[in-house]
Amino acid sequence: MSNQDLERGAAKNPPNSNPTGNYSAPPYHVETSEKQWTPWLVPMFVVANIAMFIVVMYVNNCPKTNLGFGDKCVAGFLGRFSFQPLKENPLLGPSSNTLVKLGALKWDKVVHEHQGWRLLSCIWLHAGIIHLLANMLSLVVIGIRLEQQFGFVRIGIIYLVAGVGGSVMSSLFIQNNISVGASGALFGLLGAMLSELLTNWTIYTNKAAALFTLIVIVAINLAVGILPHVDNFAHIGGFLTGFLLGFVLLIRPQFKWIERHHLPPSAQRVPKYKIYQYILWIVAAILLVAGFTVGLVMLFRGENGNKHCSWCHYLSCVPTSRWDCGN
Repeated sequence: MSNQDLERGAAKNPPNSNPTGNYSAPPYHVETSEKQWTPWLVPMFVVANIAMFIVVMYVNNCPKTNLGFGDKCVAGFLGRFSFQPLKENPLLGPSSNTLVKLGALKWDKVVHEHQGWRLLSCIWLHAGIIHLLANMLSLVVIGIRLEQQFGFVRIGIIYLVAGVGGSVMSSLFIQNNISVGASGALFGLLGAMLSELLTNWTIYTNKAAALFTLIVIVAINLAVGILPHVDNFAHIGGFLTGFLLGFVLLIRPQFKWIERHHLPPSAQRVPKYKIYQYILWIVAAILLVAGFTVGLVMLFRGENGNKHCSWCHYLSCVPTSRWDCGN
């Protein structure tokens, strides 16, 4: 969005995905008799994001707010739902001012105007219809599978907390631009998938192939984040938050414990979880609480993360001969 917007992962291209760019889930099978949940929360999240985009475009009202500018609104036949000129927003969406008005993440408003609610509200906004469609397709691919396996409570917590975690990290390192999008929350689900695979390692088949596939998908999506105008700090923050939450919330009992009633009496004394699962749970919980505490304290004290890490800005944008990361 012009030089003031950062959209969170509007186009990702993992292996075997379509050109619009979507996250995908690795094909592995879990050996368990646990029930499958009927997913409804993830579809509701999709509906909520689409509805919010419609509201944003209604408020934006390009034909009225764009008066006096040389470039015309895109798709003018849509009336007040038409898009800003492509020079201002190539993703077919609203203006930066509209996004800020409706809750986009903006550092000075969070820190100086005490609008901490923007850490959550920004994950329901999108820079344009392209950004929205790519993220919602990714949410369906990842989220429905996870909700089927773990239920709406745990997946809902991971989605929202990871979204806020991505917003906190974004605010610490990007203080001159606005940021919107659900990509931090989506990366949180990806991170949770990875930690869930690791903590429940013994009950999966094809685990090595699944781990390799998932790591490649994450690496490619994070690599795309070094392009300009993509908020990779939100991706990284969301991924780390979801990764730690996965150890805490997505731990599965041992397969033998689930099937203990079908075993002979001498073999029924099987612990519910393995020792390494308990260790990962404790370590992840401590790191999660510590990370959020330090991040929020630094944020509301007005700290600039770049002053504490001179090279971290390269995680979000690497300058080349084709673009400059100054904007």
